Amino acid sequence: MSKIQDYKELIRELAELLDKSTLSEIEVEEDDFRIRVAREVPSAVSYSAPAAPAPAHVAHAAPAAPATAAPAAEAAATASDHPGMVPSPMVGTAYASPSPDAAAFIKVGDSVKKGDTILIIEAMKVMNQIAAPASGTIKEILFADAQPVEFGQPLCIIE
Repeated sequence: MSKIQDYKELIRELAELLDKSTLSEIEVEEDDFRIRVAREVPSAVSYSAPAAPAPAHVAHAAPAAPATAAPAAEAAATASDHPGMVPSPMVGTAYASPSPDAAAFIKVGDSVKKGDTILIIEAMKVMNQIAAPASGTIKEILFADAQPVEFGQPLCIIE
């Protein structure tokens, strides 16, 4: 077999390995020979889904005063101090239901048991089911469907 055929076979094997893993690139180097196989990784994520509905806790707000950043920051601080607050365990995109046409996992007022799936967070193309850490009633939902979330961000409150 020629050297070119050997290289082609190596590239094919590396590409298959890349497809079967979560790696974004593989590089092999030996003496003066070096080969790198990489997949294109988007630098920014864009969403083309319809506008997400407002979080449940905002839908019940009284429209009396003009909106400012202070009340939003105060609400977030209050939620993060609540003993029943469920934080995001990772950075990703939060989804309220298992598919766009399915019903949401939870609604305000629903009873949940410890271990019930309450939402999904997509991170690195992996759908991670987020379970209720305790049994109780959903008092607030603090995220919108298909909303990017940060590590530790309050997602909902269970009392």
